[in-house]
Amino acid sequence: MADGGPVEHGFPHLETVRAAITALYRRLSYERVRTFATSVAPVDVAFCDSDDLHLGAQRVARELVRHYGLPDARLIVSFREMTHAANVELTAGPEYFVELNDRFRTHRRDIGAALAHEVMHVCLHRLDLSFPGTRDNEILTDTAATYLGAGWLLLDAFREDGASSQKLGYLTPEEFGYVLGKRALVFGEDPSTWFTSAQGYEAYVKGLARAREDGRQPPLTAAGWAGRRRYARERRYAQEHGTVSGAAGVPYSFTAGGSGPLRVSFPCPTCHQRIRVPVRGRVRARCGLCRTVLECDT
Repeated sequence: MADGGPVEHGFPHLETVRAAITALYRRLSYERVRTFATSVAPVDVAFCDSDDLHLGAQRVARELVRHYGLPDARLIVSFREMTHAANVELTAGPEYFVELNDRFRTHRRDIGAALAHEVMHVCLHRLDLSFPGTRDNEILTDTAATYLGAGWLLLDAFREDGASSQKLGYLTPEEFGYVLGKRALVFGEDPSTWFTSAQGYEAYVKGLARAREDGRQPPLTAAGWAGRRRYARERRYAQEHGTVSGAAGVPYSFTAGGSGPLRVSFPCPTCHQRIRVPVRGRVRARCGLCRTVLECDT
């Protein structure tokens, strides 16, 4: 939790975020991911100063448990002085003890954001889905919470001005915006009206623009002129030399299949699983993981 200190910006963890989205689809399946088409509604996690602190926290926790599909999980929420925003004790269940930082006693509007992250820890624990290392595992948790409809709360908790700042989670604000943008493009959901934080909304706009760029990379037909020109140059080199083209800064690569046709491999713009198709002009490919149909000009 950045509290008054500098907030990191940009997209430094983008590869880990993309790997987390792929891992979600692989572990949950396309059908299960589609059940999260509707995000947590603001009214369902609203928390005002007149609400009883503990009863209100339990109510928000129950809503997040319901949203994530953990009907038999029970969260016991308490508050104490601590360095981090929150902590959850991961046990066999069905009861899980969540501790929230004492600052949330007076910052109640952000309790939903903190719980969205901690309840996702429980969800991933039950799914036996994790990344090696604390940093990458926390990025997985933030990404999963956001992609499955509750992480917009974490971005809305981001506030920054000349005198102070606050950010929850391990992703940068723009990375939260990127995952929200990926979700918006898949489910057709616009979260922009939910933001109470102007800085959170700005980060979402930047992240959405970056998410859209994923669908404009060669060999996709939506790629821009400059990308198409570079792609043609790389393809010609691969055809002439019969080798793998590993140009820096491009998401695709060419593979010479012996006596078979040249093939191009590139990430699915939705789930980032690698897709491999023959180089033969206009083709339509379907991702086997997220079922996205892609129009390509190989």
